Amino acid sequence: MKYGNVKNIKKELLSDNWYTLHKITFEYQKEDGAWETQVREAYDRGNGAAILLYNSTKNTVLLTRQFRMPTYINGNSHGMMIEVCAGLLEKNNAEATIKKEVEEETGYKVEKVQKVFESYMSPGSVTEILHFFIAEYEDAMKVGECGGAEDETENIEVLELFFSEALQMIQTGAIKDAKTIMLLQYAQIQDIFHQ
Repeated sequence: MKYGNVKNIKKELLSDNWYTLHKITFEYQKEDGAWETQVREAYDRGNGAAILLYNSTKNTVLLTRQFRMPTYINGNSHGMMIEVCAGLLEKNNAEATIKKEVEEETGYKVEKVQKVFESYMSPGSVTEILHFFIAEYEDAMKVGECGGAEDETENIEVLELFFSEALQMIQTGAIKDAKTIMLLQYAQIQDIFHQ
């Protein structure tokens, strides 16, 4: 693009009830060089991290199942979602955050994680960048109960599934979570079970 400059950015806070929602007015320079005023809303919930836990010996993955209200009000009749372990960043440290989330949500303690990519998850309206990881787990890494942090009102069920079964669940619609689909497809493309 020849232009695409932005100027005169004005932010108006619409909500800070849970995270922050801003109305942003700005001027954007179009391809013909002319400037136009645009208005957008941007929801800032912070950045996050997600991880696919896999066991190459058993050909399994660890996923979670929990209730997600936004999906319930948008057609998911039971509100339950099957997902990879994930959470919002603490102190802007993706690796430390994801290790903590794994232990809280699954009861497994992983020491070695591998960052594989980053992605904006909904760039038209949400500021979040998600950091994606993979890590191997073994039964011996189980150090506690699962279920999530009590102070975060999480009620998490841990599912150990064959990798092939998880891939099939994308096809059937049993898995509809974007971060989970992305990590499962990454694992398939990279052939992590046969390295």
